[in-house]
Amino acid sequence: MTTVAPFIFHQGSEPLFITMPHTGVWLPDEIAGALTPEARSVPDTDWHIEQLYAFARQMGASWLQATCSRYVVDLNRPPDGASLYPGQATTGLCPETRFDGGPVYPPGAAPSSDEVQARRRRYWQPWHDKLAEELLRLKARFPRVVLWDAHSIRSVLPQFFDGRLPDFNIGTHKGASCAPALQQRIAAIARAASPFTQVENGRYTGGYITRHYGQPSQGVHAVQMELAQCSYMDETPPWRWQPQKARLLQPHLQAMLQSALEFAHEGR
Repeated sequence: MTTVAPFIFHQGSEPLFITMPHTGVWLPDEIAGALTPEARSVPDTDWHIEQLYAFARQMGASWLQATCSRYVVDLNRPPDGASLYPGQATTGLCPETRFDGGPVYPPGAAPSSDEVQARRRRYWQPWHDKLAEELLRLKARFPRVVLWDAHSIRSVLPQFFDGRLPDFNIGTHKGASCAPALQQRIAAIARAASPFTQVENGRYTGGYITRHYGQPSQGVHAVQMELAQCSYMDETPPWRWQPQKARLLQPHLQAMLQSALEFAHEGR
């Protein structure tokens, strides 16, 4: 059986921590064999996010990147599987439906509750243990830390939203996961980033990582950035990176992270 490490971690030197919970494409053999052929191609991956944010390591950011697919376990969902968006379409801790509405598993092959808990212990828990460990380290060194949860999604997904998603989707749990000043800075950069579009706390207000770890009163300010994939890549297989598009987008992301880093240092 092929196995890989549950995450890729880089320890930085600055009070900026970037998490990438949906970049993973690895499927353990026993899980891959249970999926539909369409799901085995892991189409709902946050493709190329690690490449898009590669500049952040030079900024001194810490970095936690998923290796296993979200079809194994969704690292941005609560451990009890509770819905983050009650009344709206969403996916659970071990998703059974793809973003296009198709099944992840053939009929009768979805994981049992015992299997879901086994995956939580094996794949979800080590990721969150590492995330919490690094936040504790950063909080011991800096009075303010910015946690940037990096995501992307196809821009047109009728199951989840109408029309086309804006390019920058800034989620702060409706202002609860970070100081207003940080959200305002990020949003101002996004608004000025022509020709890109933006929204604050629209369809995506922040997942479990943003909501659980964002504790401004404790010095941790969390922002989820959900990007429309058409802003830097092809949204159809084989999901190609588009360097010309990415070169237009990256300076704005870099400006946002630089502003977030300045905000963190102002807490001294």
